[in-house]
Amino acid sequence: MYDLLVIGGGPGGYHAAKLAGSAGMKTLLFEKSKLGGVCLNEGCIPTKALLNSAKALDSAKKSETLGVKITGVEYDHNAVVDRKNYVVKKLVAGVAAQMRASNVEVVNGTAFIKDRTHVSSNGETYECKNMMIATGSTTIIPPIPGLAHAIETGFAMTSREILDLREIPEKLVVIGGGVIGLEMASYFNSAGSNVTVVEMLPKVGGTIENEISKTLMDIYEKKGVKFMLNTMVSAIGEDKVMCVDAASASGKAGNGNASMTAGDAANQSARGDFEVASDKVLLSIGRRPAIDGIGLDNASVEIYKGAVSTDAHMRTNVPNIYAIGDVNGKYMLAHTAYREAEVAVNHMLGRQEIMRYDAVPSVIYTTPEAACVGETGEGLEEKGIKSISASLPMMFSGRAVAENNRPDGFCKLIFDEKTRRIAGAHILGSYASEIIATACVMIEAQLRADEIMEIIFPHPSVGEIIKDVTNTIL
Repeated sequence: MYDLLVIGGGPGGYHAAKLAGSAGMKTLLFEKSKLGGVCLNEGCIPTKALLNSAKALDSAKKSETLGVKITGVEYDHNAVVDRKNYVVKKLVAGVAAQMRASNVEVVNGTAFIKDRTHVSSNGETYECKNMMIATGSTTIIPPIPGLAHAIETGFAMTSREILDLREIPEKLVVIGGGVIGLEMASYFNSAGSNVTVVEMLPKVGGTIENEISKTLMDIYEKKGVKFMLNTMVSAIGEDKVMCVDAASASGKAGNGNASMTAGDAANQSARGDFEVASDKVLLSIGRRPAIDGIGLDNASVEIYKGAVSTDAHMRTNVPNIYAIGDVNGKYMLAHTAYREAEVAVNHMLGRQEIMRYDAVPSVIYTTPEAACVGETGEGLEEKGIKSISASLPMMFSGRAVAENNRPDGFCKLIFDEKTRRIAGAHILGSYASEIIATACVMIEAQLRADEIMEIIFPHPSVGEIIKDVTNTIL
């Protein structure tokens, strides 16, 4: 009899197993592929390894503006992929070591829920007091004509396959301008591809703040990335992607594709369709909870809108079964899964913590980085709360200017007009992924503007722009 069976060894799953094992719970973790899940093996970590190499290349190209002359710069993409694989292998081994140190048993195999207290794998059945579903998510594969064949031939790839691509395509079409699409567009643009991003919505970056989205797109257009907004992919051919205006495709009136050039318009057919030539295609339109074929029905676990329903303690409708990470559909972010794991395990141990989502940060690791947390002005308005917005460009940061001459980006803070408490932060610039953590703490602590002004920031640091922006509303 196990105290806890964890199904899925991604960030949430292995973190929960480690916590439970370290607390003395007899714990077993099932993982059908590799420890670390999507995040460590084909998501967060490998993409950051690639992006860091691209950032080094970009720095070398502009080094002369910083007084450093470099000649003969070459980019070895094969070496970059090899290094990425080394990083992943090392970190996966680290997770395995954590499991051993926490006395967690690991079963490599597909797990299947037989009932509320039993899970089977590799012909064995295991009994438990508590069960945790942490099966993550899978790539959405839409029914686009020609897509299945394109994936079979390797012309089209998901975010998994493109990470192991051994050559830089001359022309790359990215279907989907969300976080994954933008990060891969950033990498391959730096590495030398002519990149086109096709996005069905009128903005890129998914739910990120509108001004951040527009400014980031403007920056990458100057770098040569082409964006086709309000555009849907209608079919995929042997060496091209066929598109159509999203408004036309839905039968609604609209302004059409604001990013189309005159040349694009000239190439449109009488039906309004147009083609984009490509050597490779990346499919990155999103992910969905991985709930199929794991036996949820056998335990009568409730599903809502394609995700496992959970309460504030991460429990499902079945008291001894918990669900964390992408599978519950709340926030498909590794750091959210970490915290959900802590809340769930602590609840099993009798600690009545609840999961809060008011200060969950979201980051896009482009150059510059984009990071957001909390509310937008529009979001507060929809809730009937008046807000104050304050913003400063990164040119106000001495550190940013010292390192970049003319730094791109800005920092925008959102405050509740009545209480003057900080409600949101939206940052585009160097180190945004690190700076946003400061804003997370401020939002969690519900700090007022005057309280933020009492905090001493290191100088010079890019992060002190938070205090500079706050000062503008006092």
